[in-house]
Amino acid sequence: MDNQSFFKYSWETLPKKWVKKMERSEHGNRSDTNSDYLFQLLCFLKFHTYTRVQVLIDICGVDYPSRKRRFEVVYNLLSTRYNSRIRVQTSADEVTRIFPVVSLFPSAGRWEREVWDMFGVSFINHPDLRRILTDYGFEGHPLRKDLPLSGYVEVRYDDPEKRVVSEPIEMTQEFRYFDFASPWEQRSDG
Repeated sequence: MDNQSFFKYSWETLPKKWVKKMERSEHGNRSDTNSDYLFQLLCFLKFHTYTRVQVLIDICGVDYPSRKRRFEVVYNLLSTRYNSRIRVQTSADEVTRIFPVVSLFPSAGRWEREVWDMFGVSFINHPDLRRILTDYGFEGHPLRKDLPLSGYVEVRYDDPEKRVVSEPIEMTQEFRYFDFASPWEQRSDG
């Protein structure tokens, strides 16, 4: 089964309420789903005879502060049997909790911890949801676009006290504009 057949079969077989949008490209297939159906969709892709997605390559997050559901969680998957890649995307906001997929893909535990640590996207009943890349005392989530550029705490060496001192930073920050257009994509100037 080639990549085009894989895409066509998945689109025809999946329940329409599970998939908002599905696209095919030269690099693989992409489907957008509601976070309520994410686990069911990934179960289907892993266990169905004609998809057999056995490898979770990674999970990553993206922050779009102008959207109502500002976070996008992206699951990159690989079917070695059919040599096909599929990207499953879902969106969340600060309060939406996503069902973890550790029971399907054991490697998801670390990826989900990273998404939580960097963006603050929470996973319901995750077996080990704790910081993985930042310090345990770190406040905030570093890849969120509303985190101040300088952080919340200043760490400096105090010569009179002869020790390292952590002090809160009192700084105002104006809104930053983010241009999400890729500099590598071709523009058609009409």
